Amino acid sequence: QVRFVESGGGLVQPGESLRLSCAASESIFSSYRMSWHRQAPGKQRELVASITDGGYTNYADSVKGRFTISRDIAKNTIYLQMNSLKPEDTAVYYCNWEYYTPSSSIPTSAWGQGTQVAVSS
Repeated sequence: QVRFVESGGGLVQPGESLRLSCAASESIFSSYRMSWHRQAPGKQRELVASITDGGYTNYADSVKGRFTISRDIAKNTIYLQMNSLKPEDTAVYYCNWEYYTPSSSIPTSAWGQGTQVAVSS
């Protein structure tokens, strides 16, 4: 099964930027939708941003105008550029990748292990 590994998290001050990456361990036969989610302590996991294979993007209201999701199909990698970070952005960020395999017409969904983002002065 394909594995997905996030990287790029860390500790930053308010107003600074980070770029998260999520790389697949092997080539994806056909992607359906890729997304970033986050989970803060004591809270439910929430959708941050998503992008379809066709490039259509969607963002949570709380990050619109500050975060940008993108993908590099050749590298089997998605990114989350996070600008103007706020303390309330502190969370573990997870990527989710929905993709087709040659043997199924129903997308398989897989999660990365998460990367910690902390925003504090």
